[in-house]
Amino acid sequence: MFIRTYGCQMNVYDSRRMADALATVGYVGTDNAAEADCIILNTCHIREKAAEKVYSELGRVRALQATRREAGKDILVAVAGCVAQAEGEEMVRRAPVVDLVIGPQAYHHLPKLMAQAEAARATPRGRAGIVATDFPAESKFDYLPDEVTPAGVSAFLTVQEGCDKFCTFCVVPYTRGAEYSRPAAEVLAEARRLVAAGAKEITLLGQNVNAYHGDAPGNGEWGFGRLVREMAAIDGLHRIRYTTSHPRDMDDDLIRAHGEVPALMPFLHLPVQSGSDPILRAMNRKHTADDYRRIVEKLRIARPDIAMASDFIVGFPGESGAHFADTMRLVRDIDYAQAYSFKYSARPGTPAATSDDQVPEDVKIERLSELQALLAEQQTKFNRKFVGQRVPVLFDRPGRLAGQLAGRSPWQQAVHATAPADWQGKIIEIAVANAGPRGLSADESAAA
Repeated sequence: MFIRTYGCQMNVYDSRRMADALATVGYVGTDNAAEADCIILNTCHIREKAAEKVYSELGRVRALQATRREAGKDILVAVAGCVAQAEGEEMVRRAPVVDLVIGPQAYHHLPKLMAQAEAARATPRGRAGIVATDFPAESKFDYLPDEVTPAGVSAFLTVQEGCDKFCTFCVVPYTRGAEYSRPAAEVLAEARRLVAAGAKEITLLGQNVNAYHGDAPGNGEWGFGRLVREMAAIDGLHRIRYTTSHPRDMDDDLIRAHGEVPALMPFLHLPVQSGSDPILRAMNRKHTADDYRRIVEKLRIARPDIAMASDFIVGFPGESGAHFADTMRLVRDIDYAQAYSFKYSARPGTPAATSDDQVPEDVKIERLSELQALLAEQQTKFNRKFVGQRVPVLFDRPGRLAGQLAGRSPWQQAVHATAPADWQGKIIEIAVANAGPRGLSADESAAA
């Protein structure tokens, strides 16, 4: 099987667990689509024209399938993820190459559905056209195999899924469903398995990960702060991160955990989307710009070295020059270490998509350019303050150049260093020699 993953870290996690599920029925992974008996496209609906990009990819898969058939072989084709959930039957109609369309909540049925698709290949029709996009009553996490595929020294672990916020620009509540938190004992058990398989760092995932309220071992429930504290007690787990969080769910216990749990890294991606209160109301964010400022102030009191990251949407329907100026003011007030910024693009089925107050494209382009220039300036400034300092880096992969390794600092900066191969998989303290907008660099002589 060959799995191509698009989009967020949760899709990376889902792809790994799909591979684990299919391994129980004999599938073996490959990095070469041309030799695969099964291709799965695990899709994301966040980016603009996401569906059309998937259909374009399916055209390439169809050509590959034709080549395989000439050699007397075949390819089973499945589309998973949020585009699959949104398109459903339409995908089967538009792309005859697709055997199976499966939404994010049905992955636990994947081995059974793949068997049905394989059986259909042997019939005169030759294609089942299965669509599995319902939201089943049972949790997909209840059916995950106990064994986990080794994920390297840095691993993802989904603890929460879905969203009840209904931001007016976002499709997630429609593609991922209502908020659901996995039981704490289940999360901790999977974390221990990941650490036993070699993970030194785990990133906890959720559409609103800090909204976590999972059943506690015994009685009651745990909030996210408690879950983080219990995770930190796992022997061999050196680093904990989480994404993505919502300002409305940033409670005092989690803020205190940032100051009290050494394994919780001093980096927080906390999307604000806009610095304008009228635009935040139109987005249905249910927090103000000053609410956000107060949260960041509390975090910096709890953990003075914390690095802040965020998401921004410019050109949201109704955004005026004054509203955009409020966003720029917020960016200057917070002083970000990293950020993602985008022009607003309509998502079919969301309330904002039908607004009559759309911002002209040229205005969106101009505002995005101005915002990104400021954010890049802030990120470069943040990185340059580390030059000459010693920084612990978890090296998790080869670098871009020969003899180079790459990893991450506690503040989520990319770090490249000329280093021996046996540094990979280790946390090494290095002296930073250079810094730029994309990260830090050092050489082998910088090791402690």
